[in-house]
Amino acid sequence: MRIDHNSYGTVAGAWLAGGIAIILLRLLVRNPWVFWPVMAVILILILWQTFFFRVPVREPAGSGSVVTAVADGRIVIKEKVFESEYLGKECIQVSIYMDFFDVHANFWPVDGTVTYYKYHPGRYFLAFKPKASEENEHASTAILADAGKEIMFKQLAGTFARRIVCYSKPGLRTAAGEQCGIIKFGSRIDMFFPPETDIKVEIGDKVRACESVIALL
Repeated sequence: MRIDHNSYGTVAGAWLAGGIAIILLRLLVRNPWVFWPVMAVILILILWQTFFFRVPVREPAGSGSVVTAVADGRIVIKEKVFESEYLGKECIQVSIYMDFFDVHANFWPVDGTVTYYKYHPGRYFLAFKPKASEENEHASTAILADAGKEIMFKQLAGTFARRIVCYSKPGLRTAAGEQCGIIKFGSRIDMFFPPETDIKVEIGDKVRACESVIALL
């Protein structure tokens, strides 16, 4: 496991702020029954912040035709929709919701080539709400898989997420299981598949990035 390199500044800032808070606490609070519990809370928050930006080592299960989860989380949507931003056709949407304790690093879901990328500034509704897909800050990526099918995924910011990092650019080769970005704090991934795709998950399933098979193209 390592810390996401895009998050070094955030982690360093958390440790700096925590250190200053502990110094001030030590100077201002003399009661040990107050000092030690509060310091413990500060340390737990700093460690949680550091752990939040972890990038785990996984064994990729994806390929040019096997599509794996972009992120850790729980399946909250599985339905037919019309994808109007880029694909312009009916698709099967599968959405993964990440809570505060899930890994928020994102990973390429399939071997292929990026055909489309666009960042959309927006609002910050709760990520599990349906309208978040269109109105929240999000980044959209389409990939032509080596199997010849084009899929798409969106990284959606949530109420507390204010930054999306994505490595996508048209023409970039993707390898299933390699990191493709990160979303900070609570957020969601929407994945879009051709209607004939064999979807392997159901609503409520817990999935792990790189390892959980979402669909077969």
